[in-house]
Amino acid sequence: MEVRLQKQMADLGICSRRKAEILIAEGKVKVNGKIIKKLGTKVNSEKDKIEVIDTKIKTNVDNKTKVYIALNKPIDYISSASNEQGQTVLDLLNPENNVGKFKKLLTARVYPVGRLDKDSEGLILLTNDGELTNELTHPSNEHEKEYEVIINHPLSRDSKKVLESGMNVDGEHYNGIEVKKEFNKGRQTIVTVVLKEGKNRQIRKMFGRLGYNVSTLRRIRLGKLKLGTLPIGKWKLVKKEDIIYNKL
Repeated sequence: MEVRLQKQMADLGICSRRKAEILIAEGKVKVNGKIIKKLGTKVNSEKDKIEVIDTKIKTNVDNKTKVYIALNKPIDYISSASNEQGQTVLDLLNPENNVGKFKKLLTARVYPVGRLDKDSEGLILLTNDGELTNELTHPSNEHEKEYEVIINHPLSRDSKKVLESGMNVDGEHYNGIEVKKEFNKGRQTIVTVVLKEGKNRQIRKMFGRLGYNVSTLRRIRLGKLKLGTLPIGKWKLVKKEDIIYNKL
């Protein structure tokens, strides 16, 4: 698949798009051994080799082997390949945090699939498989994402009906989300919801519009892949077949 060079550099986790544009303009980027200075140059995301002539940026990575990582993202980490706005989930991918049964040195450059807000926690997938990323993130494929939402008081029957039928918030329409179960715990209520759309901060906006304060938002499933007992801040290698269902 052909993409712009600066986008591919960001997707590979080399640097941000803005930084990539600067490096390209300075003549510090090579594609298949040839220096590229033209912004907007397209590269093959699966085949072309990208190098940066900068000792501070590492590009000696293996992206031929497809890697799939499940990570339990803590609050205050951002789902990005760039650390310009703070600590990212990539900062957690060190050997000490690997708790899976498949333990090996991570040499591939991976990037987060989709987004999980800085103030949210839970399951996030990281991979270098562009096709799988497109499969999971394209809205038309409707892959399920399941969350545990802790709110400040019990969910009313009317609120549940509105959540499941869809609603408008600040001029934007949000499709309905499935409310799977509810559990009252003291003064708080834990609600498990499933959505297929996943617009920016959709759950917080929908609950907030109905007068609920979301104190905790935790993703517990993405497609087939479940968070399970993976500790916060830890990661493990998983298999592609553990993530999505095979299409008939």
